[in-house]
Amino acid sequence: MNLRPYQNEAKLAILEQWSEGINKVLAVLPTGTGKTILFSAVTEECVRQGKRVLILAHRGELLDQAADKLMKSTGLGCATEKAEQSCLGSWYRVVVGSVQTLMREKRLKGFSENYFNTIIIDEAHHAISDGYQRVLDHFPKAQVLGVTATPDRGDMKNLGSVFDSLAYEYTLPQAIKEGYLSPIKAITIPLKLDLSGVSTQAGDFKASDIDTALDPYLYQIADEMLKYCKERKTVVFLPLVKTSQKFRDILISKGFNAAEVNGESTDRAEILEAFDKGEYNVLCNSMLLTEGWDCPSVDCVIVLRPTKVRGLYCQMVGRGTRLCEGKTELLLLDFLWHTERHELCRPAHLICQNEEVAEKMTENLANEAGCAVDIEEAEKQASEDVVAQREESLAKQLKEMKTRKRKLVDPLQYEMSIQAEDLSSYVPAFGWECAPATDKQKAKLEKLGIFPDDIDNAGKAKLILDRLEKRRNAGLTTPKQIRLLESKGFEHVGSWSFDSASRMIARISANGWRVPRDIDPKTYTPEN
Repeated sequence: MNLRPYQNEAKLAILEQWSEGINKVLAVLPTGTGKTILFSAVTEECVRQGKRVLILAHRGELLDQAADKLMKSTGLGCATEKAEQSCLGSWYRVVVGSVQTLMREKRLKGFSENYFNTIIIDEAHHAISDGYQRVLDHFPKAQVLGVTATPDRGDMKNLGSVFDSLAYEYTLPQAIKEGYLSPIKAITIPLKLDLSGVSTQAGDFKASDIDTALDPYLYQIADEMLKYCKERKTVVFLPLVKTSQKFRDILISKGFNAAEVNGESTDRAEILEAFDKGEYNVLCNSMLLTEGWDCPSVDCVIVLRPTKVRGLYCQMVGRGTRLCEGKTELLLLDFLWHTERHELCRPAHLICQNEEVAEKMTENLANEAGCAVDIEEAEKQASEDVVAQREESLAKQLKEMKTRKRKLVDPLQYEMSIQAEDLSSYVPAFGWECAPATDKQKAKLEKLGIFPDDIDNAGKAKLILDRLEKRRNAGLTTPKQIRLLESKGFEHVGSWSFDSASRMIARISANGWRVPRDIDPKTYTPEN
C-alpha cells in the first residue's frame, strides 16, 4: 500500500505516541483525504505485531466500507461483530464491530478485558456517547485511535475527555494546496432567512424550527439556484424529510432534474447510482448523506440545514471536496441566515482556525454577495485584516510591556514579535493541555527568558517551549535579545538572526547602552 506523504506522517505519529504510552489518540483529516486508508495502514502494522484489532463504527455502511478498504489496501480479511454475527471463535486478527451491538452488557461479557489490543473508532466525533464509552471501559488496556474530519461534537462536550492527545492533524487548506482536494469557492446569496426564533436542542438548532423558518423561502432559493448551479451536480441538505421532498418537487417545477433520498427510501441505492451516473443533477436529502457516501463528481453543495456544529458542517460540505476529472472547484452557496448569535457555521469555519478571523471572513464575503470567492484567498485577506486590527489595538499594551522593568519577556510580546499566529490564537483541547503549566515547564520558560505567570495552561507552555527549541536550532533571536532590543525601539526583532541581534547588542553596549546615532530603530533592518 502506497500511502500519501501526510498519511504516512499520520501513521508514524500515531505509532510513536502509542510507543510513548499515550494510549488514546486522535487523528484529524478532512473528508476525502483517506481516513479509512490511514487506519487500514495502522491496522496492518498492529496485525504485523501480533495484535488483535477492533474497528468500531456506528453505522453498517461504515463497517462495510472499512472491511472493503482493508481488504483492498492490505489484503487483510476481518470478522464481524454485529447483530447475529459474532467474531468469537474466528481466526481473523481484525474485527469490524457495531457499537450498538457491542455496547450491550450481555455482548461485552463474552470478551475478556484484554481481548482487543487496539481499538480504532471511525467517525470519532461520536466517541463521547455512552455506547462508545461502555466499549472503551470494557477494554481499559487497549490502545485507541479515533479518526474524524473534525474534533467538534454536537453536544459541545470536548473530545479531550475521551482522547489524551491529537496525534496528527491535516487541514483542509493543506489538502487543497497540495492538490488532494478540490478548491472551494463560496458565493454569499443576499437572501436573508430569519433564524432568530429557532430554538436549540442537544447543542444545535432544532430541525423542526429550522423547517418552519425555511419553508417560506424555498421558491426563492430555487430561483437563486437557477442563476448559479443549473449546469452543476448539486447536493442539497435540508432539515426534515418532508421539506426535502417538497424542495425536490419545487426544483423539478423549475426545470431541474432532481431526486430525493431519505432513510425510508426503498430505492435509495438505485437513486444514488443514477445520480452518480448523471441521470439527476440535484440530490435533496435530510441529513442522510453526511457520512459514508462518496460521489466525487459533486461540484456544488447547498446547506439549507444551518448548524452550530463545525463537524456536521464540514461533513456536509465534504460531500463535494473530492477530486474528479473535469471538476475545477466546489461551489458552496451560502445564504444569509439572520441570527443574533455568532455560533452559526459558515464557509469561514471550513478553513479558519481562529474565530476572530472567521467572523471577519464572513463579513468580507457578505460584502461581496453574489460573487464567487476562493475561500483560501478570503481567509488570507481576513487574517491580514484581523492582524492589522489586532496590532493596532495591542500597540499600547505592547508598549507598556516593553517598558516594564523586568528581565523576562511577556508571552504576548514574544508571540507578536515572532509573528506566531498559532500561539496567540491557541485554545487547549485535551485533558493534559487544559491543566496548569507544570513547575518544570515554568522553570524552563523562565530560564529561557519568558515570564511564565501569564501562561495559564500546560498546552500553551509546551507550544512555546517547542517553538523556543526550533528557533534556537534555526539560529534565531532569543527572548532576552527580543526584550532588550525592542525596549530600545527596534521592531520585529523576532525575525532577526541570533548573530545579528548579538552584534547590535554589542554596539549598544559599547555605546554606553544607548543606540548609536547613525541607527534609527524604527526602520532598521539587519543585514543577512
